[in-house]
Amino acid sequence: MSKESKFISRVLRHEPELVGLTLGTGGWVVVDDLLRGMKKAGHRLKRDELELIVTDNDKRRFTLSEDGQRIRAAQGHSVAVEMDLPATTPPTDLFHGTAAANLDAIWAEGIKPGRRQHVHLSSDPETATRVGQRHGRPVVLKIATGKMYADGHQFWQADNGVWLTDHVAPSYLGF
Repeated sequence: MSKESKFISRVLRHEPELVGLTLGTGGWVVVDDLLRGMKKAGHRLKRDELELIVTDNDKRRFTLSEDGQRIRAAQGHSVAVEMDLPATTPPTDLFHGTAAANLDAIWAEGIKPGRRQHVHLSSDPETATRVGQRHGRPVVLKIATGKMYADGHQFWQADNGVWLTDHVAPSYLGF
């Protein structure tokens, strides 16, 4: 991921104030405001370069509005933001990649969002493995999301396909 992409991720997920922004409803900001703020912060970027970052990002971290005037991070926010995603029925099972070192805490307390607003779940074990590798020796947990949903838990799907929920209790976890 390029230096600019990492900086945009930091701004749109964690620290919009770095460039003088406040995230609007849905986490959206005006593209021109973002580019101006980035320039002031020493990160010069042209609109076409930003659009290339959005389209070339392998994890589809960013979403441009249909008219191309606004941008947001698809998920992963540590700042409070209401994403305006509709609650939706998840597949029967989803997956969570983590490091083996985290298993004792997960079996005791479940999967918590940590510094993020939501727990992130993957649609397939391969993606979950890649996520888990970022944190150490990867372990993939299978989440009984159909049962969670039947028990009243809510799920949302981010623009990039990542599934989100508030917490996963240990009783819904398996391998």
